[in-house]
Amino acid sequence: MSLFLLNLLLALAWAALTGQFTLPGLAIGFAVGFGALWLVQPLFENRGGGYFVRVYRWIRLLVLFHYELVVSSFQVARDVLTPRHRARPGIICIPLKARGEAEVLLVTNLISLTPGTLSLDVTEDCNTLVVHAMFADDPKAIARQIENGIERRVREALE
Repeated sequence: MSLFLLNLLLALAWAALTGQFTLPGLAIGFAVGFGALWLVQPLFENRGGGYFVRVYRWIRLLVLFHYELVVSSFQVARDVLTPRHRARPGIICIPLKARGEAEVLLVTNLISLTPGTLSLDVTEDCNTLVVHAMFADDPKAIARQIENGIERRVREALE
């Protein structure tokens, strides 16, 4: 049985014991189950290491995405609500290091979910992403930010 499935079963058991089959109750159960599995990790014949690293990488990706979401939301709201508009929209071609359809799909969706940016197209060979940015004053800086931020964390989480 995979450790992820075991962790889900522990989360369900936690929710059943507490009687809270809500998303926060399941999330707490997942965290408690993760901690319990981490404590008994030596019992899993060297199978547990990859699972815990993968969960850590997914958490880092989610934290980075939520940080980018909050920062860009404030930036867009400030530009919309103030009389002086700082927006300089533009279309930027960004070379991708992400390989595979899952990585490219996740990168493009996370970019589109972030206010002020929108993924427009991906080339046929999946090597270039075309993005519309609301604040495109420095296209190279935006490309570096996407490459070293969201794209790098997606590659780490999916490897």
